[in-house]
Amino acid sequence: MNNPASHYVEETAFGFWFLQSRVWEQHVLRVAVADLKGLIDAPLPSAAVLLDAGCGQGKSFRLLQEAFAPAQLIGLDADPHSLACSAKEAERQGLSVHLLASDCAAIQLDDASVDMLFCHQTFHHLVEQQQALAEFWRVLKPGGLLLFAESTRFYIDTWVIRWLFRHPMQVQKSAAQYLDMLRDQGFVFAERNVSYPYLWWSRATDFGLLERWGLRRPKPRGQRDETLVNLAARKPLEQPRP
Repeated sequence: MNNPASHYVEETAFGFWFLQSRVWEQHVLRVAVADLKGLIDAPLPSAAVLLDAGCGQGKSFRLLQEAFAPAQLIGLDADPHSLACSAKEAERQGLSVHLLASDCAAIQLDDASVDMLFCHQTFHHLVEQQQALAEFWRVLKPGGLLLFAESTRFYIDTWVIRWLFRHPMQVQKSAAQYLDMLRDQGFVFAERNVSYPYLWWSRATDFGLLERWGLRRPKPRGQRDETLVNLAARKPLEQPRP
């Protein structure tokens, strides 16, 4: 296994525990996988190779297998401790998962070797975001599918998240900035392929408690700073000529 990059931002003890929790699996991962699947507007590739970029402790493996039935599932993460947990999770679920200890900015896979790439709540942890996105583009086959789900800076840069977790704050982006970055890389998607979930856990500062207690009215789309963005994007079959 390769060592993680020197600029890797290690998670807090609370963060590592949270990524093993039922809340993470049921209210974050499961909801995201279902939403992303609903954003895909074309047939899924058959016998797909699916890469989970930033697989953490492997809680996504069963959900991805159930949703997309890939022929091969690859889990990649920069943290050896997380990968050890992923190996145990795959074994517990009876799944065959190929694990890679690698930074997303230097993926140890061949060009055009992946049909689907799942990147869930990973990008805001990465320092070299542009390089990572270029790597996603490189390893995806033409026509390949990128399933991208992220928290934006309007969520990450709140006191409770900064207190409980650790992130490289200088690279945090808005939903619009993430979409622009993906378009600039060459990925294609339409409005129907994008969603802006407004889940209870993503409500900045108070997790939506004031709204549930009737002390604050929820802001409609277009009047709030989006805290989450999900999209299903494709690498075009034909690449533009230089």
